[in-house]
Amino acid sequence: MGVVTDGLSHPLRSDALDNRGRILEAARAVFAADGVHAPMREIARRAGVAPATLYRHFPTKEELVTEAFTEQMHACHDIVDEGLADPDPWRGFCLVIEKMCDLHARDQGFTAAFVAAFPKALDFEARREYALTAIAELARRAMDAGRLRSDFVLDDVLLVLMANSGIRATSPAARITASRRFAALAIQAFEASPGASPLPPLVGLTSPASTSPSR
Repeated sequence: MGVVTDGLSHPLRSDALDNRGRILEAARAVFAADGVHAPMREIARRAGVAPATLYRHFPTKEELVTEAFTEQMHACHDIVDEGLADPDPWRGFCLVIEKMCDLHARDQGFTAAFVAAFPKALDFEARREYALTAIAELARRAMDAGRLRSDFVLDDVLLVLMANSGIRATSPAARITASRRFAALAIQAFEASPGASPLPPLVGLTSPASTSPSR
């Protein structure tokens, strides 16, 4: 089946497909380096296409972000569903932290897109909100089971992902290995333990619509 765009029913020509692929590749690279607020003209320059060509494929940045990270958002959705399905909420919570860090370490541009708010990108925002709400529910269950520290807040997950995206290594494989160690350290910090010092407050990372597990 041919790829279609702009609501048209006919498939894109091979040169248009090549342009689209270069634009998406360039967008992921630019978002990884400069965040999702990088100018569209820089993405066009990186892709080697005219700005008009970029806008013909992606009239808005929201559409570009959604298309660039569709696969990652699907993977994120599957990860939180897997965590929720685990009968042991702490094990499910740990699985989500481990796999989310691994996913974000493989594509650092996705972290910038996931943390940012794109209210006009309805599908992307809906999937992001679903993931955050599911993590909040899993955290609540782990708290009720006495395994997750009681002062955990949902913003802590975004804080971990933001820190995870800052890992610099000599190769992608080394970055993934370092990310797994970082995830293990984060999980240890999240686990409830007698006499643990209370955490300082953290606010303003998740949207107000997200559900917080705090009680």
